[in-house]
Amino acid sequence: MRKIDPRNFQRATRTTSKEINRQIVLNLVREYQPISRADLARRMEVARGMVSPLVNELIEGGLLYEAAVGTSRRGRKPTLLHVRAHDRLAVGIDVRLSETQVMLADFAGRTLALEMLRTPATPEELIAELGTRVRRLLEANSAAGECQGIGLVVPGTVDSETGRLVNAPTLGWRDVDLRGALEAAVGIEVTIERDAVACALAQMWLAHPVGGALDSFAYVTFSDGVGAGLVINGRVVRGHRDAAGEFGHIPLTMDGPACLCGSRGCWEAYTSSHAIVARYLGRELATRDSYAAVRESGMTVADVIARARSGDAGALSALELTGRLMGLGLAAIVNAVNPARIVVGGEVAAAWDIVGPPALAAMAERTLTTGTASTPVSPEASDQQTRLRGAAALVVAPTFAAPAIG
Repeated sequence: MRKIDPRNFQRATRTTSKEINRQIVLNLVREYQPISRADLARRMEVARGMVSPLVNELIEGGLLYEAAVGTSRRGRKPTLLHVRAHDRLAVGIDVRLSETQVMLADFAGRTLALEMLRTPATPEELIAELGTRVRRLLEANSAAGECQGIGLVVPGTVDSETGRLVNAPTLGWRDVDLRGALEAAVGIEVTIERDAVACALAQMWLAHPVGGALDSFAYVTFSDGVGAGLVINGRVVRGHRDAAGEFGHIPLTMDGPACLCGSRGCWEAYTSSHAIVARYLGRELATRDSYAAVRESGMTVADVIARARSGDAGALSALELTGRLMGLGLAAIVNAVNPARIVVGGEVAAAWDIVGPPALAAMAERTLTTGTASTPVSPEASDQQTRLRGAAALVVAPTFAAPAIG
């Protein structure tokens, strides 16, 4: 699934598919709405007579609608076009170790309803709870529009063909058919995706990426787990067995703290939310139980950040060391993939003024050229709904994606 860049596109010719031009029109309306047919024709550098049939098809298909009449210095006033988003709905679900969030949104990404629940211990309990909540949400908001699908985001590797959750180390779940079970529970099509990829999709489809529109970037999330969503030439990189981007499980050392994946010394074990809190508390992450003990302390990354800002030297030191460790992993991403930009998300991104300088210094030390050392790295604005917006994007994006040709 590839995104069409409305600022840099190549329209179809007689030798290529009409569907390409139809998708270009749809994306131009989405980017510049409200927009007239004449303005669309100017942006595509074609005659208006070529645009009108495409617009009419999109209106008939329920993807565009005509709204207010615009102004004109002379001649007939233009009718302005909009993407039909307000009454087309998507459910986004973000599953994390401690908490699961359920959001109902429209196709413009506007949140209509949001619920939170403690993540159950087993997949079966989770599906039962989600089925009840999704049905209740849709019934309560039935007047808002029709649900087009459910996007389910999970902290683990997903088989893109079968939709099975292959391995979620933070949850301790392996080979689970969450997608099929949820579809059976609610009777609505479900799309499932790994959390870091969903965050990258949120940047592509439901937000303006930090630093401007990009078609090649890495979104790195530092939360309960650590991973990267990689986008190259407008397309998510998945790898041969859907495991591309699992940089959180590349070892920084051959020993070091225990990781929930079962190994030791993983980048995630040094930079996850658990690792940051444990570093501040002076605790060792040696077993799965030690992770539980950190959660039970009640301390959060936001608490560590607040203490650092209030002058707590221990909190400041913990964050600065975390920044350096973050930079070592970022260097691995730059050396391996060479993205045009890296966006950093997760709770620790709110302390970029503290963790950023040591992260960038460490990245510069470990990258191989001056050019790669200067790869732009930006924090995402603190947004607790990035993964939820990514979940909604799983439903929204296929409508606007470039068609597969050939």
